[in-house]
Amino acid sequence: MQSGESGAATHRFFRETGLAAELADLVEPALDDLGFRLVRVHVTGGDARTVQIMAERPDGTMSIDDCETISRQLSPLIDVRDPIAGTWRLEVSSPGIDRPLVRPSDFEDWAGYDAKVELKEPVDGRKRFKGRLDGYEDGEARIEVDLGAEGKAVLGFPIALVLDAKLVLTDDLIREALQRSKSKMKKGSAAHDGAGLDDDEEE
Repeated sequence: MQSGESGAATHRFFRETGLAAELADLVEPALDDLGFRLVRVHVTGGDARTVQIMAERPDGTMSIDDCETISRQLSPLIDVRDPIAGTWRLEVSSPGIDRPLVRPSDFEDWAGYDAKVELKEPVDGRKRFKGRLDGYEDGEARIEVDLGAEGKAVLGFPIALVLDAKLVLTDDLIREALQRSKSKMKKGSAAHDGAGLDDDEEE
């Protein structure tokens, strides 16, 4: 990833449609203020809607307490703006292991792992590709795919052309996700312990 792209790479390229887009525009600034990043919003149901908000901390972590905090803050916000006709309920969750890729930086963070990518328009007659992520560079999401008789090749797609992208659940991905989770938990624990010692010393 080029250094000049680092800021833009953390902004979502994925955009919801309809009611989900309206809700995303409403909740994303509130999530930012709380120290979280919006992953995506999904709305299901008919008369009784379910609003599913997927979010995470900038380091990719998300605890049950975080979900409860977000829910307590966003429920009244949605109530006040009242964009949803009829009854609804809110579900807040983490992205999960086979997470959607919604930022250019996601392609960089999970390079080396398998993903499915769907494009808005066909490239060489295809809109769907599956392969190994090869990062993000020069405004393009890169993925190594098997082209059959032509062998494997790394393809780059302009990020604006990507409609949807998601990691594929594999044993390697599960191991990596668990390892990252453990590493972040250890760092968080160490930081907490250090802060506690500082407080004691000040007293």
